Amino acid sequence: MSTAALPDDEQLRARFGELKPPLMAQAAVIEADRCLNCFDAPCTAACPTHIDVPGFIKRIASGNLRGSAMRILDANILGASCARVCPVDVLCEGACVMVRQNRKPIQIALLQRHAMDAFWASGERVPAVAQRSVKLRAACIGSGPASLACAAELCRKGAQATVIERRELPGGLNTYGVAEYKLKATDSVREVEMIRQLGVKFRCGIEVDSAAALEALEAEFDFIFLGLGLGAMQRLNIPGEYAEGVMNALELIAAYKTGHLREMHGTVVVVGAGNTAIDAANAARRLGAQTVYMLYRRSESEMSAFEFEYEHAKQEGVQFLWNRMPVAIREEAHGRLHLDTVQVRQVDGRLEQIPDSQADIACDLVVPAIGQSPLTELLQELRNIEMRDGRIVVDRATGQTGNAKYFAGGDCVNGGREVVDAVAGGKRAAIAMLKRVEVAHA
Repeated sequence: MSTAALPDDEQLRARFGELKPPLMAQAAVIEADRCLNCFDAPCTAACPTHIDVPGFIKRIASGNLRGSAMRILDANILGASCARVCPVDVLCEGACVMVRQNRKPIQIALLQRHAMDAFWASGERVPAVAQRSVKLRAACIGSGPASLACAAELCRKGAQATVIERRELPGGLNTYGVAEYKLKATDSVREVEMIRQLGVKFRCGIEVDSAAALEALEAEFDFIFLGLGLGAMQRLNIPGEYAEGVMNALELIAAYKTGHLREMHGTVVVVGAGNTAIDAANAARRLGAQTVYMLYRRSESEMSAFEFEYEHAKQEGVQFLWNRMPVAIREEAHGRLHLDTVQVRQVDGRLEQIPDSQADIACDLVVPAIGQSPLTELLQELRNIEMRDGRIVVDRATGQTGNAKYFAGGDCVNGGREVVDAVAGGKRAAIAMLKRVEVAHA
């Protein structure tokens, strides 16, 4: 799979070095030996894909890195990327029994990465678990983690799966939207290539945006999996938001990951306080912006970003402006911007502007990062697929929608959670499809 669209820039790689260095071989064994191999494995229960954490760690301790990687991949085909992007503090490592004993939890993410890095270095391939052919053809719309997991599970079990992606490269947010210092775009594409080797087919540069396109897929495939993610970033809905110096957070991250944005200068204001907002703010700092503000209309205690992400942003030099919201963006003749803001407070659960609290921030770029809009336009074309609060309603056990031919998973179902949640949703849907065919042919 071509990576021609991705940058090979030594300076960019230096700026976006990984947050945590990998474990060396001896350190990995020492860390693996700390694991208590708990019989009830709360770490495994806390993982949405239920990776056998004690099992893969035990294999690292005994020097069986291949076996460790295979144990991870059995549960989570995107185990390499999840080892880098999962918020382990609130998942597996947060559930480690060591925490209850006021001891440092096992470094599960770094151990998982150690096993997966060894897998890549060895040139290993993931074997299919079924040799017989299953008469099932599925199309997965969107190529993010949910679709990749669904397609991989189907092909590993002997079925056929085709992933359809509107962009040049597959991988969804792993390729285009996750900060480079967490997950390199080349690593995401490498993981996609591993999935392609399982027999998954990819059709990139194709947008499914009409009822006619859906009907054509319905005629070609037995099932359709919707791994659409979320829609476009939400607008600020203020005067001037279409100015040239306004770029939303996902656009910014995709621009530097694909080499279209290599440096920044001056002052950048990121509006929002979620994890994506922090990724954008950190990226601006690493690309050279002298001053980066994060503007949030609520208080520090109400921000949606994880605590460790917040602490990281402060270490990067990002400055936070709380209880302040933008009201307008003004352009100067030479391209510089002015972001007009006002202080706000909560009154009976509503935000109220404080009189005479206006302030102007002179800046070079404004980055909206206030969440993504639910993707509903295409879905309104579909029959018997229920939408609730902008999300696709599915059976939680199977991922099936009200239309027997359609399944769904990932952000378009859960509203925007973690990569590992999307993987779990995609795999769950694939298992349900296979079960349907098995029952039909029984």
